[in-house]
Amino acid sequence: MILYYSPGACSLADHIALNEAGLAHDLVKVDLRAKKTEADDDFWQINPKGYVPALGLDNGELLSENVAIMTWIAGQEPNLAPKGEMAQIRLIETLTYISTELHKAFGPFFSGAADDAKAAAGERIKKRLSLLAPRVEQGYLFGPDFTVADAYLFTMLTWCKRVGLEVDAPFPAYFERVAAREAVKRSLAEEGLA
Repeated sequence: MILYYSPGACSLADHIALNEAGLAHDLVKVDLRAKKTEADDDFWQINPKGYVPALGLDNGELLSENVAIMTWIAGQEPNLAPKGEMAQIRLIETLTYISTELHKAFGPFFSGAADDAKAAAGERIKKRLSLLAPRVEQGYLFGPDFTVADAYLFTMLTWCKRVGLEVDAPFPAYFERVAAREAVKRSLAEEGLA
């Protein structure tokens, strides 16, 4: 299996989830500006969408999009999925919320937008994070057990740090709790972010 990633991009969530699951995988770094892999392969030929993450499965299929990849990983390693009635639906619901309401909200920070657009985006991100705050006060998004959704939320919190957006409690403690996990440390080191 191959994870196509760019250091610190949203593919970090998938990288963490793969390491948490103990799924053997190779890493291929992608230059997102040039659309080339580190071996100078045309990334458009690998993923016609032109962005990461992309996960090349051993059967030759390619998965893209964080929600799909992390749902697949949770299917391979059920310990990374929430438990209980409607668990898979609740996981997809949470991954989708992170993807559409948090991830996409960072656009102004990465597109060179004006400061007022960045400030407005920062307020939207903080408001959207506040809806998740009660869920992470004592543990993780689905209680005491880490799930793939936590890998995605952690990645969004790394972006908050990158753009200088200070987040309120309980997120600093949650960030440190996730950052202390061995699979997270390994993923950050493998991407040169440690």
